[in-house]
Amino acid sequence: MDSDQITGLYGKVSGLPVPVSAHVSEEQLPEVRIYTVTAEWIQSDLVRCSRLRYSQQWTLIADSNNHKSIRTVLPPGPCAPVSGELLSELSPIHGLRAVVRETGSQQLLEIWERHGLRKCLNLSALNIHGRVYDDTQFGCLSWSECESKLLYVAERSRSSSPETRSGEAARREDRSVYCEDWGEALTSKSVPVLCVVDLHHGAVDVLQGVPPDVSPGQALWAPGTQSVFFVGWYHEPFRLGLKFCSNRRSALFRLGLDGRCECISGDNLSVSCPRLSPDGSVLIYLQGRVFGPHNQCHSVQQLDLKSGKTSTVLDVVSRPQAGEFAGVYEALPSHCWSADGQKVVFSSAVRNWKDVFMVDRRTKKVTSLSDNLSDLSKVYGSWKLLTVQRDLMVVCCSSPNSPPTLRVGFLPSAGETVAWRTLQQPVVTFDHLWTVLDVTPPSEEDNRCYPGLDFGAVLVKPSHLLCGTGTPLVVFIHGGPHSQFPAEWNSTTAGLVELGFAVLMVNYRGSTGFGQDSILSLIGQIGSQDVKDVQRAVMAALQSDKTLDPKRLAVIGGSHGGFLSCHLIGQYPDFYRACAARNPVINAATLLGTSDIVDWRYTSVGFQYSYDSVPTAETLAAMLQKSPITHAAQIKAPVLLMLGGKDRRVSPHQGLELYKVLKSKGSPVRLLWFPEDGHSLSRVDTQVDCFLNTILWLNQHL
Repeated sequence: MDSDQITGLYGKVSGLPVPVSAHVSEEQLPEVRIYTVTAEWIQSDLVRCSRLRYSQQWTLIADSNNHKSIRTVLPPGPCAPVSGELLSELSPIHGLRAVVRETGSQQLLEIWERHGLRKCLNLSALNIHGRVYDDTQFGCLSWSECESKLLYVAERSRSSSPETRSGEAARREDRSVYCEDWGEALTSKSVPVLCVVDLHHGAVDVLQGVPPDVSPGQALWAPGTQSVFFVGWYHEPFRLGLKFCSNRRSALFRLGLDGRCECISGDNLSVSCPRLSPDGSVLIYLQGRVFGPHNQCHSVQQLDLKSGKTSTVLDVVSRPQAGEFAGVYEALPSHCWSADGQKVVFSSAVRNWKDVFMVDRRTKKVTSLSDNLSDLSKVYGSWKLLTVQRDLMVVCCSSPNSPPTLRVGFLPSAGETVAWRTLQQPVVTFDHLWTVLDVTPPSEEDNRCYPGLDFGAVLVKPSHLLCGTGTPLVVFIHGGPHSQFPAEWNSTTAGLVELGFAVLMVNYRGSTGFGQDSILSLIGQIGSQDVKDVQRAVMAALQSDKTLDPKRLAVIGGSHGGFLSCHLIGQYPDFYRACAARNPVINAATLLGTSDIVDWRYTSVGFQYSYDSVPTAETLAAMLQKSPITHAAQIKAPVLLMLGGKDRRVSPHQGLELYKVLKSKGSPVRLLWFPEDGHSLSRVDTQVDCFLNTILWLNQHL
């Protein structure tokens, strides 16, 4: 297969649309109840080298006297492109649609109603603040109860800074002063402020009273519209990277419009995702530890706004039993409450799967809401909740051989199951086989502090052997390390399998979905426990599936997955025949001074971190000893490196270190440099280039 055919195949698998958000509205008619489901989708387009966004609507007709029984689902409306929208939110009563839109260098706030555009404000021209935040870390757009005000987060205006001195001389003096930011993927975010728009008067105000050592975000109106809740991240003595890091010291605050601010959560904790109950009486949020693992199992807390008392709805799960709920590892959707305010619905990792759960906040009982089918070919490996409104859930379901599907179902009554209805089947499914492996380390590889832990993997392969030969196996390792490869649609995996490769996606100890003990077990053990786990999973796959060719093995991964890939080809030099690594950690000692998450560099090798930590010979030696660079001399497999020039998490000079070592010893190595991309290598043109070059590299060396 030539380059054009490989690119065309990748365009096919990566261009399948993915639903990313949804909204439900309801209308009661004399004999029926009408639900309107609006979903927003993202679709990669290789022609434009960009991601397109569009919305689509479905009309559901339910019985008036039994509104949880969907009688009819009407055909969906046409796809409507969404252009330039950064944020949008529907008002809860009158269905007004607020949109923050970018047109050129201008940011506009638009209010839409059934008869068209009601109001438009040019936020950039007002010059009250800087750019509006549209990221998932800080960003928000919240309607007040009276629907006359909107709340959002923006960058503080430099001209309005109290520290700014007047005069041209002062501006010349300050223009070179270093300005901290929030790291990888948040480099334009430095000093966020809370902003309120009065829609009656067209006025924008920046709320005063936020503590000076706190950066606010994830804000929402408190009942009565006289105050707001927000999450505040402490940024003194300096900012650490926030992206993919749920372990940053933060707190929940209540700020009055009069400027009075109080902290309403505990000290020295990390919090996120405040969600107000429909009746405005309870605020739930996620809570975790500060420092330590950069991602973790969270507890769910509930704050009774009348009494001011906080209690735990769901605690951290240290070690889940087989078939049990494994804890909360992901952000709560913006709408997660049942209509009666007694249940909370969310998605979370469970071993090698992702599921939708409901917890009753009174009884603390957790219920899985996904289909429970014994036939694996009909099971979705991943269920992701997009929204639950008026007790109607909208979920995105997928599997390694089935692209995202949009489904709906009402929250069940006690003892009942969900009657799921499919709104949108994928355009195409694939004749790929997949299975889940459970792997138990041998006694000599058990963790002495956390004994008895196991882990898993997902194996995906073609349904038919090519030319009667064994199938080459690509070992695909996730980054993080505290993340997960659920049994969901993955365009890279699907593309590899379409081209005749089997793919093993490994969830080594330290992955999410296996309990907090599993996450903690990796601290101080990187470069050994995780490496052995991946190798153990590969051996288990080869032993259980004789169609796999043990002589044609390759390993690929990004970030910590690239770290493990390079470890594997160094520690098992005669086992793997090719490697492709994206932004890998190669030398943790030299990375220490350049990463936006310096705390993780200490924690990962077993040292406690504090802001005043200074490198010592002991810490640097430990970092070096656990790094792939120490095994570089043993590497025999050809290595493809893909590096983002703007990576703030893992400096591209990490990959360059390995490149130079391999070049010096005459080993086959190829380096791709993407000057405008960051750690995730997420630009569409970059992803196409990476996939094409990875396939050509594998075809050449396997």
